[in-house]
Amino acid sequence: MAPLCTVMPGSRGGGPWVAVPFLLIIATGLCRAEDSAMEEIVTEKQVEAIHRLDSTNLLIFILLLTLTILTIWLFKHRRFRFLHETGLAMIYGVIVGVVLRYGVHIPRDANNVTVTCEQQLTPATLLVNVSGTFYEYTLKGEIGAQELNNLQDNEMLRKITFDPEVFFNILLPPIIFYAGYSLKRRHFFRNLGSILAYAFLGTVISCLIIGSLLYGCVKLMKVVGTLDGDFFFTDCLFYGAIISATDPVTVLAIFHELQVDVDLYALLFGESVLNDAVAIVLSSSIVAYQPAGDNNHTFDITAMLKSVGMFLGVFSGSFAIGAGTGVLTALVTKFTKLREFPLLETGLFFLMSWSTFLLAEACGYTGVVAVLFCGITQAHYTYNNLSAESQIRTKQLFELLNFLAENFIFSYMGLALFTFQNHIFNITFIVGAFLAVFIGRAANIYPLSFLLNLGRRNKIGYNFQHMMMFAGLRGAMAFALAIRDTATYARQMMFSTTLLIVFFTVWVFGGGTTAMLSCLHIRYGSSTDLSLLPGLLPYRAPLVIQINLRFVI
Repeated sequence: MAPLCTVMPGSRGGGPWVAVPFLLIIATGLCRAEDSAMEEIVTEKQVEAIHRLDSTNLLIFILLLTLTILTIWLFKHRRFRFLHETGLAMIYGVIVGVVLRYGVHIPRDANNVTVTCEQQLTPATLLVNVSGTFYEYTLKGEIGAQELNNLQDNEMLRKITFDPEVFFNILLPPIIFYAGYSLKRRHFFRNLGSILAYAFLGTVISCLIIGSLLYGCVKLMKVVGTLDGDFFFTDCLFYGAIISATDPVTVLAIFHELQVDVDLYALLFGESVLNDAVAIVLSSSIVAYQPAGDNNHTFDITAMLKSVGMFLGVFSGSFAIGAGTGVLTALVTKFTKLREFPLLETGLFFLMSWSTFLLAEACGYTGVVAVLFCGITQAHYTYNNLSAESQIRTKQLFELLNFLAENFIFSYMGLALFTFQNHIFNITFIVGAFLAVFIGRAANIYPLSFLLNLGRRNKIGYNFQHMMMFAGLRGAMAFALAIRDTATYARQMMFSTTLLIVFFTVWVFGGGTTAMLSCLHIRYGSSTDLSLLPGLLPYRAPLVIQINLRFVI
């Protein structure tokens, strides 16, 4: 081996010590290379562990859906009607959530090091300099001081908590689209005025009453000292908007099975479809309320008018995008020969329908409204242009997606009751919210029914009104709106309370639907217009009407 350094005879100061710095440099380089190799091995192991954890989380949800489907079959076979499939999904989700929260613990990783760094702000991205190497860390959320020793368990629970955008961009579109696509025209349009009154005026009335009552509840909480954070009137109105979104999926499923009066079915189904759209636009308008000055929570008539204008503009724009996409799909399917290739035809129909939601969101409008009216337009125009095979495929495809997405969301609700890490349960607010929801629903149904009966030939009887009051369940939409933002104290309390309201209404009111029908003497098992019910072939209008519709296209 060649010498590292050659020392000339007679030279001063050297000897063998001249080679020491070179040896240290080489040793340091070898150590860094070894450390780098070890870091790569550790990183690969971490990536593999994360992949396994993600696969396990998805497997849990698939097993929940599988178990739900098998139990649904058993209930249908035994003709049990006291609990709907969504209630089952929530029960299974609660059981798994309890197991994950209290029964599964991951051993602490010795490589994890907690370093405290004082910061005035909460940056979304943090760069850490470790021995000259920079690492990027992203914000995952706030944890309590008592949870510092359970970071591994927190990571597992955080992994099983989905990004709220997953609900809005993946799970909600098929549910909302199917609601519009399965909405048939005959009894819906015969009760259109009443449906619009309940959906628009009723939702606004419910929002204002719930928000006002909850604001009084918040004031009471401040007096007794049980309020630990900011909770403004705009927060109360926002919660009134999101909790006014009804989802009587349990009741409607039983109505379908028992063939309940078609007018009652049309009123409930139509109201639930449209009021989801109204609730999400109304909540967005309340969030956009920005009065002049430094205080964002004072009353300002200009800001209020801007919010009203935003509500009308967003709703109209979303409606235009949805209807426009539906008409465009109808024209493409009508004037091309895609019907000769059913697979391509179904694929185009699916992509055009789903892209409506994303297009509206990308343009600053509301995808829920857009995809709803896209579904209605597709059902009335595009459906008749499809080949027979594509008609069956599109119906079954969106019915399947709706079923899986809805049960997935309800399973996740049960899971989130124990896996969500920032719950705030305030008994005063919970009781106040329950009372406000029922009072708001009553103020929606009874006064509007009285006014509507003044101009209706077919009156809405008191038994129908009581049933509509009873059937005002909360579900997927209220949950999705509540979980979308849980950053503040007020939003966390809203989310926790929303979960309890959904559980109560689905289990108690959904389970008592059959008994309530008998108690109110509402006839069922009669000759029902099957065209109104979801998942069945659409009502075939007379030839003249079909010609007019095609002429419009």
